[in-house]
Amino acid sequence: MIRLLLALFVTLCSVGSALAQSETKVTGDTFVIDEAKGAATFTGNVEIIRKGLQVWAQKVVIEYGAGGPEDVQTFVATGKVRLKTKDQDATGDRAVFDPKTNMLRMTGNVVVVNATGTLAGPELTVNLTDNSTVFNSGKGGRVTGVFSTQ
Repeated sequence: MIRLLLALFVTLCSVGSALAQSETKVTGDTFVIDEAKGAATFTGNVEIIRKGLQVWAQKVVIEYGAGGPEDVQTFVATGKVRLKTKDQDATGDRAVFDPKTNMLRMTGNVVVVNATGTLAGPELTVNLTDNSTVFNSGKGGRVTGVFSTQ
């Protein structure tokens, strides 16, 4: 079990190859590993801190494949999700990161705030490989933006 925990933390440090390599600190009220399902779950006021990035959520589930915790399939944060970097702050109901495609998808009342403005919409997809971002209005929703000049 300790070996699996250590491997999981090594995995957390390597998730998102586009992010700078650094130590990752994860806290939450509960931590459960379900080896049969290939999942590690942090629940209750989860906070993930790593150089240049902070993540808050009520629940974070890391699903891994046959290769164990080093074989991360998805990283899912739910419940008042907040992702904060030096330059911007994003909130939403759910965030899913796929390390194989290096894609981050936030859904549910997504709001992104930075120094030049605020964007809001039902869905945000970020390609961390080519640094492209798409806000999608979803079914019947709208994307809105408020921008300021400096």
